[in-house]
Amino acid sequence: MKHPYPLRIAAYATAIACSIFFLYPSWWMLLGAFRPAEAVLTEPLRLWPERLDFSVFSQIASIGGVPLWRYVMNSLVITTLSTVAGVAITAIGAYAITRRPDLWVFKVLRSGFLLTMMYPYMLLVIPVYIVMFKIGLLGTYAGIILFLALGPVQFFLFEQFFRSIPGEVIEASIVDGANEWQVLWLVVLPMAMPVVATVTIITFLLNWAQWFPVLVISRRPDTYTLPVALLNMTGELGVNFQGIMALAIVTTIPVTIVFLIAQRRVMQGMSDGAVKG
Repeated sequence: MKHPYPLRIAAYATAIACSIFFLYPSWWMLLGAFRPAEAVLTEPLRLWPERLDFSVFSQIASIGGVPLWRYVMNSLVITTLSTVAGVAITAIGAYAITRRPDLWVFKVLRSGFLLTMMYPYMLLVIPVYIVMFKIGLLGTYAGIILFLALGPVQFFLFEQFFRSIPGEVIEASIVDGANEWQVLWLVVLPMAMPVVATVTIITFLLNWAQWFPVLVISRRPDTYTLPVALLNMTGELGVNFQGIMALAIVTTIPVTIVFLIAQRRVMQGMSDGAVKG
């Protein structure tokens, strides 16, 4: 029998090498925030900055006439509210379709969610703009939050888990006198808490990075989020890599922290039934 240690060492060495390969862009971004643009262009692969230059953070204190803290607050508020609304909407919708899959309206709705997963995002510019204009939500926080609250991926995660719940559990609750709302909130959702946590984290991470809906629906820079501010800074500063990298760090730090804290919860939720069918 061969000794397992050489294979284990080789596996760890491969994993470490792959980790370094994938983490290097983040390290390069971090270094770029503290290195002048000339240094980045002349020595792009340098692993340590010549000196720590913090002056760039004063440059990004105001972007397009809007203070940086406003972009941060917009990202936090919009992402949090759209996550809460999205989890509630998709959970209710998935439960309704699971309970009455025979209704043609629900079949059309489910097909619509499938279509949105295959539809190129850029082709939604005109429809989204027209719809938000017609309902009076163009240029408002409510319009951005409403658009981000609709998540087809989250919907299917809930649906697959709800389908795995034995029908006898729901029928027994109805026999005991519970209505559909009580069954959902008092019976089904407590059983689905791992999936709820998974969907919440996934929705937060996805919505934080969204820039396209915000850019289409917003009319004023003071409703922009950090990703949109980063996009605008790219055009405003041109090749100022230092400023762009500094704002990229500010944009990615919150989601990085959330992911590092919650990654085990996400994996556990997926394995506990989020993709069961």
